[in-house]
Amino acid sequence: MLRYPTEAIWQEIAYLAYHLHWDLDELLDLEHSDRVRMVRAVAAMNAQAWEAIRENA
Repeated sequence: MLRYPTEAIWQEIAYLAYHLHWDLDELLDLEHSDRVRMVRAVAAMNAQAWEAIRENA
């Protein structure tokens, strides 16, 4: 069985903690697939926000 890299988990957790202000325990309780889905969702929202800023600049 392959293990998910520890550094990748910490990067995901740091990203979500920074953007969502969730506690470490809440982030660690997420299933891997849910955490990855949240990272992608937050990244998409950030991309949309930056695009709106560029369009209105």
